[in-house]
Amino acid sequence: MMNILEIQKMLPHRYPFLLVDRILEIEPNVKAVGIKNVTYNEPFFQGHFPDNPIMPGVLIVEAMAQVSGILSIQSGATGNTIYFMSIEKAKFRKPVVPGDQLRFEVSVLQHRNKVWKFTGQALVDGKLVAEAEFTAMLSDEVRDNG
Repeated sequence: MMNILEIQKMLPHRYPFLLVDRILEIEPNVKAVGIKNVTYNEPFFQGHFPDNPIMPGVLIVEAMAQVSGILSIQSGATGNTIYFMSIEKAKFRKPVVPGDQLRFEVSVLQHRNKVWKFTGQALVDGKLVAEAEFTAMLSDEVRDNG
């Protein structure tokens, strides 16, 4: 298991964009399981939607990717930045609302050098709420945004 302080040592993301609270399980080069406790205090609920708070689907996929980033690092991958290369087969089956606990289950489909392909599922109370396949690349490159 990995707590939030250990997660912060591995990922560059910080509030409000760090979307994983705990890692429950890691099997290097195979799979990982992570948790996100969804609360009404999340900043995205102010605008999505004020009278009917629903977690944006793209943030659910981002959270799956963050769990995948931890999996790839724990599998020996190196790099200080993780970039999405593609998102495929994304499906959203049920809204995620404050009070839900998201369980992310991600598995490695393949990897070569710094490019990794994953499949992921997000579940609430054992029920599938979202799924996707995605490809990401770890890089040591630091972009100059100036």
